[in-house]
Amino acid sequence: MTQPLRVAIVGAGPAGIYAADLLIKSAADVSIDLFEQMPAPFGLIRYGVAPDHPRIKGIVKSLHNVLDKPEVRLLANITIGRDITVDELRSHYDAVVFSTGAVGDRDLGIPGADLEGSFGAGEFVGFYDGNPRFARSWDLSAQSVAVVGVGNVGLDVARILAKTGDELLVTEIPDNVYQSLKNNKATDVHVFGRRGPAHVKFTPQELKELDHSPTINVVVDPNDIDYDAASEEARRSSKSQDLVCSILENYAIRDPKDAPHTIHIHLFENPVEILGRDGHVVGIRTERTALDGKGGVRGTGKFTDWPVQAVYRAVGYRSDAITGLPFDEDAAVIPNDGGHVVDVDGNAVSGVYVTGWIKRGPVGLIGNTKSNAKETIDMLLHDAAKDQLPTPGKGDIVELLEERNITYTTWDGWYRLDAEERRQGELEGRERKKIVEWDEMVNASNSVPVVG
Repeated sequence: MTQPLRVAIVGAGPAGIYAADLLIKSAADVSIDLFEQMPAPFGLIRYGVAPDHPRIKGIVKSLHNVLDKPEVRLLANITIGRDITVDELRSHYDAVVFSTGAVGDRDLGIPGADLEGSFGAGEFVGFYDGNPRFARSWDLSAQSVAVVGVGNVGLDVARILAKTGDELLVTEIPDNVYQSLKNNKATDVHVFGRRGPAHVKFTPQELKELDHSPTINVVVDPNDIDYDAASEEARRSSKSQDLVCSILENYAIRDPKDAPHTIHIHLFENPVEILGRDGHVVGIRTERTALDGKGGVRGTGKFTDWPVQAVYRAVGYRSDAITGLPFDEDAAVIPNDGGHVVDVDGNAVSGVYVTGWIKRGPVGLIGNTKSNAKETIDMLLHDAAKDQLPTPGKGDIVELLEERNITYTTWDGWYRLDAEERRQGELEGRERKKIVEWDEMVNASNSVPVVG
């Protein structure tokens, strides 16, 4: 009897789960072990999406259906490179796919970025999403805050900073997050982008949703609505970008609404320095830019100092290296040819693949991850069909985990953790309350249900 194709996928976020789904739907007979560092699956959806976005979190339902398939086994609470080496994975499977994503923050690269009160947006996202790897409390004493970056992460950070704790209490936020947010002193949140409306990276729905909160007034300076021929073409070529421009134009011309918090969206303002006093952030300096007629912008030499007490950089995430694999420090990705991991000489590493942000960098929406995964899985299946994969040894990886006394969680464990979070939420009239502490997540996952 022919043995199924044994594949390990490292990273149980959307990229890894989409890869598993494509393998299952292929003509190949497959057996998939999905490894995850956290005690729970879903990656970016659980720990990177703002809690007041249930529409996006609905993606969990489709991911859930994949993990319910008999071809997939979840092995979570396992760190590859520490608990199990890359070479040990390769010896147990025909192929290994890395889809570990990105949680670190890219540097802003301007003076003052190391001042107290200067944060990476990813740090704040990790806090308010209850990621156990991040802080349990947050200093929200700043009344005026700057957010650098005009993508959806920047919007999420701005919106969370501008909402009240009570508005967010209906979501799944844990108690420690609520305690910090209810004491938030921010009244003005300034979002800065160096280019114009035709080149911001917001999605229309995210931008429009800023105005749904009764506590938030969104302001755009009419002088920031400007286009040249190249930016007009960029707008015409994308229905989504055209909608974004229209929404920004509407914010710019309308009367301000009476609300206690204001999000100011500043375009054509390039941050050049974070200003400090006694080691603390006291402002941010920007240089006014202007369209250059070629689709870019140029500096004008006009500088403005904005008094703020905190700065959040939302200029992109950065992936972490994995022990045992090559890593491009500048691009913060595993070197690859579109699917295969490649070594320092540019040669494909047999049986080792990448997909998602660790492959291409943190660009695109969650939906883009599907096409990215297809490219990788097509390569893997082609290699399998051509008998170009290494032959693994026999034995179940679980035997190695148990031999080393490594506590791992499973898909059945997720059902138990899910039930416990829902139970805790129901006590407060909410759908769910997220468990933050790592050990509590593991304990809930591995608890024995009480019968009777």
